[in-house]
Amino acid sequence: MAASPPAFNGPIVVMGVSGCGKSSIGERLAAHLGLPYVEGDSLHPPANIAKMSAGIPLDDDDRWPWLAMIGKRLAEADEAGIVISCSALKRIYRDRLRQAAGHPLAFVYLKGSRDILLQRMTARPGHFFKASLLDSQLATLESPEDERLVVTVDIAPSPEVITAAALEGLAALNGVEP
Repeated sequence: MAASPPAFNGPIVVMGVSGCGKSSIGERLAAHLGLPYVEGDSLHPPANIAKMSAGIPLDDDDRWPWLAMIGKRLAEADEAGIVISCSALKRIYRDRLRQAAGHPLAFVYLKGSRDILLQRMTARPGHFFKASLLDSQLATLESPEDERLVVTVDIAPSPEVITAAALEGLAALNGVEP
């Protein structure tokens, strides 16, 4: 059996709206690739978590300091890379992260229907992000599917299938100009 091609060599942001599986798929990708994993939600300032816990959507002013922290982690990563989860809902946010990284940055966009996302969100008790905020995230989302170094993966299958599809897509990015 032929060896699979190596995955993208550099930092990776696993992105999408809440409930798409950023954390679980990010952890799986990092483990498979032998890279460190950072849960982007852990970098939110306490005020952001308080707002989301109260069911109040974040605005750009809330997100900029958080994105700066994620960008700092991307910039500090060594050449082998890092995997970070981050919603990265708008192109301007992704461009900010690309600039902060200082080298080619890949995004794994976890895409799913509102029904699947809502079902997953309501099945995770205790998470600070309220399911009532899903529609605001979907309204804010600017699809990255036409951007460079983006792998889009459907979230309907099992985590194993999602991870395999992400790895295949990342391998296909080798040699793609940023």
